[in-house]
Amino acid sequence: MLLIHCPYCEETLPEVEFVHAGQAHIARPDLPSTQTDEEWEAYLYIRANEKGVTAERWRHVHGCGRFFNALRHTTTDKFLTTYKAGEPRPDLPIEAENQK
Repeated sequence: MLLIHCPYCEETLPEVEFVHAGQAHIARPDLPSTQTDEEWEAYLYIRANEKGVTAERWRHVHGCGRFFNALRHTTTDKFLTTYKAGEPRPDLPIEAENQK
C-alpha cells in the first residue's frame, strides 16, 4: 500500500484517499484560441514519461479535496516529497533521486 502525505491536511494516508491528476507544472497557453491543432494536442495529450523521479499532480479527494504536487520515483513508486500547488518543484539531493 502506498502512503501519501497531503501538504494541506498534514496527514499521511493510504493511496485510496487520493487520485492521480497527471504531470505537474504544465502551463496552460495564455491564448488557447491562437494555438494550432498540433500545439493544442501537445498541451492536452503529450506528457513526459521518464523513468526516475517525476513531478505529478494529485488530489486529496476523500479529504480536503485540494490539488497538490508530488515527486515520485516511477520505478519504485516511492514518494520523495509532496508540496502545495503553485509552489516550485523542490530541489532534491542526487542521492534521493537515484534511490531504488
